[in-house]
Amino acid sequence: MRIDNLQYANWSETIFRQMRAGRVDAVHVTIAYHETFRETVLNIEKWNRWFEQFPDLIMHAYDASDVEQAKTSGRTAIIFGAQNPSPIEDDIDLVEILHRLGLRFMQLSYNNQSLLATGCYETEDPGITRMGRQVIREMNRVGMVIDMSHSADRSTIEAADISDRPIAITHANPHSWHPALRNKRDEVIKAVTQNGGMFGFSLYPHHLAGGSDCKVTAFCEMIARTADKFGTENLGLGSDLCQDQPDSVVEWMRVGRWSKDIDYGEGSTSAPGFPPMPTWFHDNRDFDAIENGLKAVGMNETEVFGIMGENWFRFYQTNFGPVARSG
Repeated sequence: MRIDNLQYANWSETIFRQMRAGRVDAVHVTIAYHETFRETVLNIEKWNRWFEQFPDLIMHAYDASDVEQAKTSGRTAIIFGAQNPSPIEDDIDLVEILHRLGLRFMQLSYNNQSLLATGCYETEDPGITRMGRQVIREMNRVGMVIDMSHSADRSTIEAADISDRPIAITHANPHSWHPALRNKRDEVIKAVTQNGGMFGFSLYPHHLAGGSDCKVTAFCEMIARTADKFGTENLGLGSDLCQDQPDSVVEWMRVGRWSKDIDYGEGSTSAPGFPPMPTWFHDNRDFDAIENGLKAVGMNETEVFGIMGENWFRFYQTNFGPVARSG
Protein backbone atom coordinates (compact mmCIF):
# COMPACT_ATOMS: atom_id res chain seq x y z
CA MET A 1 0.00 0.00 0.00
CA ARG A 2 1.43 3.39 -1.05
CA ILE A 3 -0.31 6.43 0.43
CA ASP A 4 0.43 10.16 0.36
CA ASN A 5 -1.60 11.76 3.12
CA LEU A 6 -1.56 15.35 1.85
CA GLN A 7 -1.52 16.97 -1.56
CA TYR A 8 -2.93 20.19 -2.98
CA ALA A 9 -2.18 19.92 -6.69
CA ASN A 10 -3.73 21.67 -9.67
CA TRP A 11 -5.60 18.49 -10.51
CA SER A 12 -5.65 17.16 -14.06
CA GLU A 13 -5.65 13.94 -16.04
CA THR A 14 -1.88 14.25 -16.26
CA ILE A 15 -1.54 14.16 -12.47
CA PHE A 16 -4.04 11.32 -12.12
CA ARG A 17 -1.99 9.28 -14.61
CA GLN A 18 1.21 10.12 -12.76
CA MET A 19 -0.41 8.79 -9.57
CA ARG A 20 -0.97 5.48 -11.32
CA ALA A 21 2.55 5.47 -12.77
CA GLY A 22 3.87 6.03 -9.24
CA ARG A 23 1.67 3.23 -7.86
CA VAL A 24 0.01 5.60 -5.41
CA ASP A 25 -3.00 3.81 -3.94
CA ALA A 26 -4.49 6.73 -1.99
CA VAL A 27 -4.06 10.48 -1.66
CA HIS A 28 -5.56 12.77 0.96
CA VAL A 29 -6.45 15.91 -1.02
CA THR A 30 -7.18 19.37 0.33
CA ILE A 31 -10.64 20.59 -0.66
CA ALA A 32 -10.69 23.68 1.60
CA TYR A 33 -8.22 26.26 2.86
CA HIS A 34 -10.43 29.22 3.78
CA GLU A 35 -13.65 28.18 2.02
CA THR A 36 -17.07 28.47 3.60
CA PHE A 37 -19.39 25.46 3.70
CA ARG A 38 -20.99 26.37 0.38
CA GLU A 39 -17.64 26.98 -1.29
CA THR A 40 -16.39 23.62 -0.02
CA VAL A 41 -19.45 21.91 -1.52
CA LEU A 42 -18.58 23.55 -4.86
CA ASN A 43 -15.09 22.01 -4.61
CA ILE A 44 -16.67 18.61 -3.95
CA GLU A 45 -18.73 19.14 -7.11
CA LYS A 46 -15.49 19.57 -9.06
CA TRP A 47 -14.19 16.29 -7.68
CA ASN A 48 -17.44 14.52 -8.53
CA ARG A 49 -16.94 15.61 -12.14
CA TRP A 50 -13.39 14.21 -12.12
CA PHE A 51 -14.61 10.92 -10.64
CA GLU A 52 -17.10 10.76 -13.51
CA GLN A 53 -14.56 11.72 -16.18
CA PHE A 54 -11.70 9.46 -15.04
CA PRO A 55 -13.31 6.38 -13.43
CA ASP A 56 -10.40 4.20 -14.56
CA LEU A 57 -7.86 6.38 -12.71
CA ILE A 58 -9.45 7.68 -9.48
CA MET A 59 -12.33 6.96 -7.12
CA HIS A 60 -13.73 8.64 -4.02
CA ALA A 61 -12.80 6.84 -0.80
CA TYR A 62 -14.99 7.02 2.31
CA ASP A 63 -13.19 4.32 4.30
CA ALA A 64 -10.29 1.87 4.21
CA SER A 65 -12.25 -0.71 2.22
CA ASP A 66 -12.54 1.84 -0.61
CA VAL A 67 -8.77 2.22 -0.56
CA GLU A 68 -8.46 -1.57 -0.88
CA GLN A 69 -10.93 -1.53 -3.77
CA ALA A 70 -8.95 1.22 -5.51
CA LYS A 71 -5.70 -0.73 -5.16
CA THR A 72 -7.27 -3.94 -6.42
CA SER A 73 -8.81 -2.19 -9.43
CA GLY A 74 -5.67 -0.21 -10.33
CA ARG A 75 -6.98 3.20 -9.31
CA THR A 76 -6.03 5.88 -6.78
CA ALA A 77 -8.40 6.47 -3.86
CA ILE A 78 -9.11 10.14 -3.17
CA ILE A 79 -9.74 11.14 0.45
CA PHE A 80 -11.10 14.61 1.22
CA GLY A 81 -9.64 16.89 3.88
CA ALA A 82 -9.79 20.53 5.00
CA GLN A 83 -6.78 22.55 6.17
CA ASN A 84 -8.99 24.90 8.17
CA PRO A 85 -12.26 24.55 10.10
CA SER A 86 -13.79 27.30 7.94
CA PRO A 87 -16.17 24.83 6.19
CA ILE A 88 -18.07 24.30 9.45
CA GLU A 89 -18.29 28.09 9.96
CA ASP A 90 -19.77 28.46 13.45
CA ASP A 91 -22.15 25.49 13.17
CA ILE A 92 -21.10 22.25 14.87
CA ASP A 93 -23.81 20.28 13.03
CA LEU A 94 -21.89 20.80 9.79
CA VAL A 95 -19.23 18.38 11.06
CA GLU A 96 -21.54 15.40 10.50
CA ILE A 97 -22.81 16.75 7.19
CA LEU A 98 -19.29 17.20 5.86
CA HIS A 99 -18.35 13.73 7.06
CA ARG A 100 -21.28 12.31 5.08
CA LEU A 101 -19.98 14.19 2.04
CA GLY A 102 -16.63 12.45 2.47
CA LEU A 103 -14.52 14.82 4.59
CA ARG A 104 -12.20 12.62 6.68
CA PHE A 105 -9.57 15.09 7.95
CA MET A 106 -10.01 18.62 9.27
CA GLN A 107 -7.36 20.90 10.72
CA LEU A 108 -8.48 22.83 13.80
CA SER A 109 -6.51 25.89 12.68
CA TYR A 110 -4.46 27.08 9.72
CA ASN A 111 -1.56 29.28 10.92
CA ASN A 112 -3.91 31.77 12.63
CA GLN A 113 -6.20 31.60 15.64
CA SER A 114 -9.51 29.99 14.70
CA LEU A 115 -12.73 29.45 16.59
CA LEU A 116 -11.28 26.08 17.67
CA ALA A 117 -7.52 26.35 18.23
CA THR A 118 -4.39 28.47 17.77
CA GLY A 119 -2.27 28.46 14.61
CA CYS A 120 1.50 28.11 14.61
CA TYR A 121 2.11 31.72 13.49
CA GLU A 122 0.38 33.33 16.49
CA THR A 123 2.49 34.91 19.25
CA GLU A 124 0.35 33.49 22.06
CA ASP A 125 -1.22 30.03 22.23
CA PRO A 126 -4.10 29.82 24.73
CA GLY A 127 -4.90 26.30 23.56
CA ILE A 128 -8.16 24.63 22.53
CA THR A 129 -11.21 26.89 22.81
CA ARG A 130 -14.62 26.06 24.28
CA MET A 131 -15.99 25.44 20.79
CA GLY A 132 -12.87 23.46 19.93
CA ARG A 133 -13.56 20.99 22.74
CA GLN A 134 -17.09 20.48 21.49
CA VAL A 135 -15.97 20.04 17.88
CA ILE A 136 -13.30 17.52 18.90
CA ARG A 137 -16.01 15.50 20.63
CA GLU A 138 -18.22 15.67 17.54
CA MET A 139 -15.37 14.76 15.18
CA ASN A 140 -14.61 11.78 17.42
CA ARG A 141 -18.25 10.71 17.27
CA VAL A 142 -18.64 10.72 13.49
CA GLY A 143 -15.14 9.56 12.53
CA MET A 144 -13.46 12.72 11.24
CA VAL A 145 -9.75 12.89 12.04
CA ILE A 146 -8.39 15.90 13.92
CA ASP A 147 -5.40 17.32 12.01
CA MET A 148 -3.04 19.73 13.80
CA SER A 149 -0.46 20.27 11.04
CA HIS A 150 -0.67 24.08 11.10
CA SER A 151 -1.52 24.44 14.80
CA ALA A 152 0.61 25.74 17.66
CA ASP A 153 2.26 23.50 20.23
CA ARG A 154 -0.05 23.87 23.24
CA SER A 155 -3.15 23.56 21.08
CA THR A 156 -1.78 20.38 19.47
CA ILE A 157 -0.84 18.73 22.76
CA GLU A 158 -4.23 19.65 24.25
CA ALA A 159 -6.06 18.28 21.20
CA ALA A 160 -4.21 14.97 21.57
CA ASP A 161 -5.13 14.84 25.26
CA ILE A 162 -8.77 15.89 24.82
CA SER A 163 -9.53 13.62 21.87
CA ASP A 164 -10.84 10.15 22.66
CA ARG A 165 -9.48 8.94 19.30
CA PRO A 166 -5.99 9.29 17.79
CA ILE A 167 -5.27 12.55 16.00
CA ALA A 168 -2.83 13.37 13.19
CA ILE A 169 -0.21 15.79 12.01
CA THR A 170 -0.55 14.99 8.33
CA HIS A 171 2.31 17.09 6.93
CA ALA A 172 5.26 18.46 8.89
CA ASN A 173 8.81 17.56 9.94
CA PRO A 174 10.66 17.58 13.27
CA HIS A 175 11.61 21.04 14.52
CA SER A 176 14.90 19.58 15.78
CA TRP A 177 15.86 18.78 12.17
CA HIS A 178 14.77 22.10 10.69
CA PRO A 179 13.44 24.85 12.99
CA ALA A 180 10.63 26.15 10.80
CA LEU A 181 7.55 27.46 12.59
CA ARG A 182 5.45 24.77 10.95
CA ASN A 183 7.71 21.91 12.06
CA LYS A 184 6.96 20.11 15.32
CA ARG A 185 8.96 19.84 18.53
CA ASP A 186 9.60 16.43 20.00
CA GLU A 187 7.09 16.87 22.83
CA VAL A 188 4.39 17.58 20.24
CA ILE A 189 5.25 14.54 18.11
CA LYS A 190 5.28 12.39 21.25
CA ALA A 191 1.88 13.66 22.38
CA VAL A 192 0.36 12.73 19.01
CA THR A 193 2.06 9.38 18.37
CA GLN A 194 1.97 7.92 21.91
CA ASN A 195 -1.83 7.71 21.68
CA GLY A 196 -1.81 5.98 18.29
CA GLY A 197 -1.86 9.18 16.25
CA MET A 198 -0.01 9.64 12.96
CA PHE A 199 2.82 11.94 11.92
CA GLY A 200 3.29 12.54 8.18
CA PHE A 201 6.61 13.82 6.78
CA SER A 202 6.44 16.81 4.45
CA LEU A 203 8.40 17.46 1.27
CA TYR A 204 7.47 21.14 1.05
CA PRO A 205 10.87 22.89 0.68
CA HIS A 206 10.28 25.49 3.42
CA HIS A 207 10.00 22.55 5.86
CA LEU A 208 13.19 20.79 4.71
CA ALA A 209 16.70 21.26 6.07
CA GLY A 210 18.48 22.80 3.11
CA GLY A 211 15.21 23.81 1.45
CA SER A 212 14.99 22.92 -2.22
CA ASP A 213 18.57 21.60 -2.06
CA CYS A 214 17.75 18.97 0.55
CA LYS A 215 19.11 15.56 -0.47
CA VAL A 216 17.02 12.40 -0.38
CA THR A 217 19.55 10.78 1.96
CA ALA A 218 19.16 13.61 4.49
CA PHE A 219 15.38 13.37 4.30
CA CYS A 220 15.40 9.60 4.80
CA GLU A 221 17.96 9.76 7.60
CA MET A 222 15.68 12.26 9.35
CA ILE A 223 12.78 9.78 9.07
CA ALA A 224 14.96 6.98 10.45
CA ARG A 225 16.05 9.09 13.44
CA THR A 226 12.42 10.05 14.12
CA ALA A 227 11.52 6.36 14.05
CA ASP A 228 14.29 5.69 16.60
CA LYS A 229 12.66 8.20 18.96
CA PHE A 230 8.97 7.49 18.50
CA GLY A 231 8.68 4.10 16.80
CA THR A 232 7.90 3.39 13.18
CA GLU A 233 4.24 2.35 13.42
CA ASN A 234 2.82 5.89 13.63
CA LEU A 235 4.84 7.52 10.85
CA GLY A 236 3.93 8.08 7.21
CA LEU A 237 4.17 10.54 4.34
CA GLY A 238 2.22 13.74 3.74
CA SER A 239 4.18 15.33 0.93
CA ASP A 240 2.28 18.64 0.78
CA LEU A 241 2.84 18.46 -2.98
CA CYS A 242 1.37 21.52 -4.71
CA GLN A 243 2.14 20.37 -8.25
CA ASP A 244 1.32 22.62 -11.22
CA GLN A 245 -0.25 25.29 -9.04
CA PRO A 246 0.27 28.88 -10.24
CA ASP A 247 2.01 31.21 -7.80
CA SER A 248 -1.25 33.15 -7.42
CA VAL A 249 -2.67 30.20 -5.47
CA VAL A 250 -0.11 30.79 -2.70
CA GLU A 251 -1.83 34.08 -1.84
CA TRP A 252 -5.10 32.23 -1.23
CA MET A 253 -3.37 29.55 0.82
CA ARG A 254 -1.48 31.95 3.06
CA VAL A 255 -3.76 34.95 3.48
CA GLY A 256 -7.22 33.99 2.23
CA ARG A 257 -9.52 36.99 2.80
CA TRP A 258 -8.29 37.99 6.24
CA SER A 259 -5.35 40.22 5.21
CA LYS A 260 -4.33 42.74 2.57
CA ASP A 261 -0.63 42.04 3.16
CA ILE A 262 1.53 39.67 1.14
CA ASP A 263 2.85 36.64 3.01
CA TYR A 264 6.11 35.60 1.37
CA GLY A 265 6.21 32.29 3.18
CA GLU A 266 8.50 31.01 5.88
CA GLY A 267 12.12 31.16 4.81
CA SER A 268 11.46 33.61 1.95
CA THR A 269 11.62 37.42 1.89
CA SER A 270 11.32 38.31 -1.79
CA ALA A 271 9.32 35.69 -3.70
CA PRO A 272 5.76 34.92 -2.62
CA GLY A 273 5.40 31.95 -4.97
CA PHE A 274 6.03 28.25 -4.56
CA PRO A 275 9.65 27.25 -3.88
CA PRO A 276 11.22 24.70 -6.29
CA MET A 277 10.79 21.09 -5.23
CA PRO A 278 13.89 18.97 -4.55
CA THR A 279 15.31 17.44 -7.73
CA TRP A 280 14.43 13.91 -6.54
CA PHE A 281 10.73 14.62 -5.95
CA HIS A 282 8.74 16.50 -8.58
CA ASP A 283 5.54 14.46 -8.82
CA ASN A 284 3.80 11.20 -7.89
CA ARG A 285 6.16 9.13 -10.03
CA ASP A 286 9.02 9.87 -7.64
CA PHE A 287 7.97 7.92 -4.54
CA ASP A 288 10.45 5.18 -5.46
CA ALA A 289 13.23 7.60 -4.52
CA ILE A 290 11.93 7.76 -0.95
CA GLU A 291 11.31 4.02 -0.68
CA ASN A 292 14.81 3.24 -1.94
CA GLY A 293 16.28 5.97 0.26
CA LEU A 294 14.68 4.53 3.40
CA LYS A 295 16.12 1.12 2.60
CA ALA A 296 19.53 2.68 1.95
CA VAL A 297 19.64 4.28 5.42
CA GLY A 298 19.06 0.90 7.07
CA MET A 299 15.32 0.55 7.55
CA ASN A 300 13.94 -2.95 7.01
CA GLU A 301 11.20 -3.83 4.54
CA THR A 302 8.39 -3.87 7.12
CA GLU A 303 9.39 -0.41 8.41
CA VAL A 304 9.70 1.01 4.90
CA PHE A 305 6.36 -0.36 3.72
CA GLY A 306 4.75 1.01 6.88
CA ILE A 307 6.02 4.53 6.23
CA MET A 308 5.19 4.34 2.51
CA GLY A 309 1.52 3.67 3.28
CA GLU A 310 0.69 0.67 5.44
CA ASN A 311 0.64 2.75 8.63
CA TRP A 312 -1.81 5.27 7.17
CA PHE A 313 -3.97 2.44 5.91
CA ARG A 314 -4.25 0.88 9.37
CA PHE A 315 -5.07 4.33 10.76
CA TYR A 316 -7.89 4.69 8.21
CA GLN A 317 -9.30 1.31 9.22
CA THR A 318 -9.95 2.40 12.79
CA ASN A 319 -10.60 6.14 12.50
CA PHE A 320 -12.80 6.87 9.48
CA GLY A 321 -16.04 5.52 10.93
CA PRO A 322 -18.35 6.45 13.80
CA VAL A 323 -17.72 5.25 17.33
CA ALA A 324 -19.20 1.78 17.77
CA ARG A 325 -22.32 1.79 19.90
CA SER A 326 -22.49 -0.60 22.81
CA GLY A 327 -25.42 -2.95 23.38
